[in-house]
Amino acid sequence: MIRKSLAALSLVAAAPFASAEPIKMCVFDVIGANGDMFNMVKDYALEMKAHGVDFELKPYTDEGVAVGDFNSGQCDAVAATDLRTRPFNKFTGSLSAVGAIPTYDDLKTVLATLATPKAAPLMKSNGYEVLGIVPAGAGYLFVNDRSIDTAGELAGKRMATLDYQKDAIHMVNHVKATVVPSDITNFAGKFNNGSVDTAYAPAFAYEALELYKGIGEDGGIVDYPLAQLTIQVIAREGVLDDETAQKSREVAWGMYGQAMDLISSQEEAIPEEKWIRIPDSDIEGYQEMFRENRLQLRDGSHGAEKVYHPKMMSLLSKIRCASNPSASECTASDRE
Repeated sequence: MIRKSLAALSLVAAAPFASAEPIKMCVFDVIGANGDMFNMVKDYALEMKAHGVDFELKPYTDEGVAVGDFNSGQCDAVAATDLRTRPFNKFTGSLSAVGAIPTYDDLKTVLATLATPKAAPLMKSNGYEVLGIVPAGAGYLFVNDRSIDTAGELAGKRMATLDYQKDAIHMVNHVKATVVPSDITNFAGKFNNGSVDTAYAPAFAYEALELYKGIGEDGGIVDYPLAQLTIQVIAREGVLDDETAQKSREVAWGMYGQAMDLISSQEEAIPEEKWIRIPDSDIEGYQEMFRENRLQLRDGSHGAEKVYHPKMMSLLSKIRCASNPSASECTASDRE
């Protein structure tokens, strides 16, 4: 990381600046300016200096406020989870579709594809442009009782659910659990004080948000990714010219290894006894349940809203079937 930053600095003097004024960016990190995600965005901003772009970063611990300030024009760009940035670009906002990216190898293939010039037209939508995507880690189910290890066991359980995440609400209703409306600033507190039985989050939340308190002696973390969360940098279209915007996406993709090293260290730091390993036979059932939900959330059927972008669902299906061609979904008549 340090080597890359020094390399970027060495190029600053030689690179022409595309903009004389700094580009203001609202940056979400639940820890604030000392958080890992904020520091990663700082590294990204430093790399972008070599391409003539000067970002001025402002940290936010509430991503709703960060996105609100972006919407009101106080920032030219925003870095936040795709759960919040989905309204700006439904295609990239569908990356976190439930169960759609089961492995980090598949995630790597997806993000490499999206960083290519061929994908550039899909990065623009409704006057906004995606300038970069960085992984934030798989979202796992945290439970206060290890017996809650199947979808059937979730029936009747109270689940902290982000109140703006329509796909999660649909999924919680599907498994007949009880939605407890929450946001990213209070879901951990609800889990830790026992107000809810389950919550979902990336591994970093185990220590950073002290979810080990909610797990206690009897709970655990179900070792199957519910979704892959990403941090996405969104700007108003035209803030960067097309060539620089593409370079920005390539810079962000170049940080994939750095992000995954961080995610791996966070997952490995969780004590082995806290993970709830589920058998392969159960995983197959989960995958089909998730697939049915994705179809509903793509098509707006079975009471679901149209949340997922069909083109992203098709892309993710192709990547899953390339890495696991024997999966039943790959020959299904209603394949995504």
